[in-house]
Amino acid sequence: MKVPFNVLRPQYLMFKEEYDKAALEALDSGWYVLGEKVSQFEKEFADYVGVNYCVGLNSGLDALILAFRALGIGKGDEVIVPANTYIASVLGATENGATPVFVEPDEFYNIDPARIEEVVTERTKAILPVHLYGQPARMEEIMAIAKKYNLLVVEDCAQAHGSTINGKNIGTFGDINCFSFFPTKNLGAFGDAGAIVTDSEELAERVRLLRNYGSVKKYYHEIEGVNSRLDEFQAALLSVKLSHMAELEDDRRRVAEKYLKEITNPLLELPKIKDGFKHVWHLFVVKCNQRDELQEFLSDNGIGTQIHYPVPPHLSGAYNRFGYRKGDFPITEDYANTILSLPLYNGMTNEEADYVIQKINEFKGVNS
Repeated sequence: MKVPFNVLRPQYLMFKEEYDKAALEALDSGWYVLGEKVSQFEKEFADYVGVNYCVGLNSGLDALILAFRALGIGKGDEVIVPANTYIASVLGATENGATPVFVEPDEFYNIDPARIEEVVTERTKAILPVHLYGQPARMEEIMAIAKKYNLLVVEDCAQAHGSTINGKNIGTFGDINCFSFFPTKNLGAFGDAGAIVTDSEELAERVRLLRNYGSVKKYYHEIEGVNSRLDEFQAALLSVKLSHMAELEDDRRRVAEKYLKEITNPLLELPKIKDGFKHVWHLFVVKCNQRDELQEFLSDNGIGTQIHYPVPPHLSGAYNRFGYRKGDFPITEDYANTILSLPLYNGMTNEEADYVIQKINEFKGVNS
């Protein structure tokens, strides 16, 4: 048997007729940018998250960049970010000229609130918690710190559509919050797409200006903007998928709970779930001190895996200018060397999951 790390076609086939109908309606409309389909999805997604406003954008990265720009964060400002996140989170700050200040993760792979206060300076303007792998960061503690130091909060929700903390949705804690709809995300489009959500009318309007060349009326430009517009085609397809999010989430949870119950290999550390936090299982990440050997063993048995992420941002070539060295963030670097994401996707069969579990439990390691 072969089990890919991820495959997108099965979830398309689940609702094929609805997707096809929505795509043809969008094509037949003759209006392809910032039309009725985008407005409809923005309203639906704002309601889903539980906020007043949603602004559709070209990508999750653009959402991060424009969120910081809308907040006026730039050169000379510092933004506190998780050290173990994907580089897009950090780019949201650095593309505006701000300086990232890295903080180590906790046992749930999210930024550790207990380490945030020690890096706050007079230049700190915002905290960027990332809800990594589908589990929320500890937002109640983070918001208390933000309030204490009068800091802005931008949530990176790219991997956690629908996750909650004691029933409260992520994306409702921060000042302005960012989602990606990249195809592999739990709410994935059929190409690049993203959005910001907020309860602030002022911030929503500013992002609307920024996404469309700084213009409300065609050829009249109030500010310097960019072209970052969610298109009608993607919005129409996202509306279809959004209507099935509960079903898609349950489908991912079925596989995740099977892994949690049936993977018994003592060489692996399974993901921990914080009490009161709803994990939506964008990724199922295990920790293994013989990660590379495990990955090779699974590959030899036809099982695809990925590492999220092998090179932390502080050690990437992109940020050489900040002068970080190996050993500066030991927890983050340990995670980079030991974590592995297992296959998990909508439409994955129980037989495929059983095979993954069987092979993982057969792994003996190199010293056995």
